Amino acid sequence: MKFGGTSVGKPERMHHIVSLVTKETEPAIVVLSALSGTTNALVEIGEHISKGDRNAAKQTIDKLEAHYQDFISKLVQKPEAVAKAKSIIAEHFEFLNIILKISFSEALNKDILAQGELLSTKLFCVYLEEQGIEHMLLPALEFMTIDSYDEPQVGSIKVKLSQLLQQHKDKKIYVTQGYICRNARGEVDNLKRGGSDYSASLIAAAINATVCEIWTDIDGMHNNDPRIVKKTVPVERMSFDEAAELAYFGAKILHPASIWPAQTYNVPVRLLNTMEPQAKGTLIEEKAGSVGVKAVAAKDNIIAIRIKSSRMLLAYGFLRKIFEVFEKYRTPIDMITTSEVAVSLTIDSSAHLKDILKELEPFGTVEVDQNQTIISVVGNEISKTEDMVKKLFGSIMNIPVRMVSYGGSPHNISLLVPAEYKTQILQQLNKGMFGLE
Repeated sequence: MKFGGTSVGKPERMHHIVSLVTKETEPAIVVLSALSGTTNALVEIGEHISKGDRNAAKQTIDKLEAHYQDFISKLVQKPEAVAKAKSIIAEHFEFLNIILKISFSEALNKDILAQGELLSTKLFCVYLEEQGIEHMLLPALEFMTIDSYDEPQVGSIKVKLSQLLQQHKDKKIYVTQGYICRNARGEVDNLKRGGSDYSASLIAAAINATVCEIWTDIDGMHNNDPRIVKKTVPVERMSFDEAAELAYFGAKILHPASIWPAQTYNVPVRLLNTMEPQAKGTLIEEKAGSVGVKAVAAKDNIIAIRIKSSRMLLAYGFLRKIFEVFEKYRTPIDMITTSEVAVSLTIDSSAHLKDILKELEPFGTVEVDQNQTIISVVGNEISKTEDMVKKLFGSIMNIPVRMVSYGGSPHNISLLVPAEYKTQILQQLNKGMFGLE
């Protein structure tokens, strides 16, 4: 059972989580994110220190500490529990104050970012203890590991976690941190933003759980972005493939990498709402349940690159050479289309853009369009659904489409549009594809 930042963001919500967890008949591993706003504050502290602005860092640390002091005053009541909670806060904020005197490094920054999950899980355990609820804290840094390519080591996680659980098999509630892990050098690291979902899916796979529940503040995966489109509906059931496409192409409720561990070990995933636990939410499993369009998602900050070369495109090995440039800079490609004289593709990171463009120059004329958005229409076997293409393009005739990806996956049709058309296209698709206004 994974609970996100908003689910643990207020003391009363933490109390509510305990009521959800204690209802379970099976033993449960509870994975917690940092309290909402904490990771952003920790990122800010790291940025201030990296720029040498110790005063600004100190101000952010003090403001964050005041927030935690206020939080525990409403979380626990008994003097013994209050003393324990205060001691935990003192320990972690002492660390944050000590680092003000240390020179900044990336390894130190990872230590700073880990504080949020360490705090939320320890405070949650203090509350469980106050309520007399048997539990065990499983430190994620003792079992969650990534290799030198930042890939989780499921085999190793499985062995280490099984050993920890075996030592405490009498317990029914286990609490652990999302997001944080150790890297190949044994240093504190993380699974990147949104990584708590990934942690939960990896843990569910490692213990072969009956279900992996992701609890957030929305009742499941919706058919469109509820922040942009007025009328959206939750999707009750979808396949792992459909969910993976939606998560990768921008559905904010799920971390893009969090589907594959559950899919590989066939652990069903449920997306549930902490604020409305009775809502059905979304069930993600092997079978899709139905054919047709399920949802639309948008992925922002996309860069489109076109390589035009009448001389080389038909040459043997041309595409391989193009791909090797992106492989060299470890930059994934989202979409690709080809014609007889050009290759168009998209990437979602500008980290190595200058180097990539320089290496692509010998292949032909290179054009770049930044500030693009990928709109993905996802559903089970939509390429076979009657009138789907007609409906899709009929809905967006007035919008300039830069690229179309159709047929690469039977579950996804993707369109590349300039970012300023994102809201308009999502609203028009909501009407045209789902009949919702």
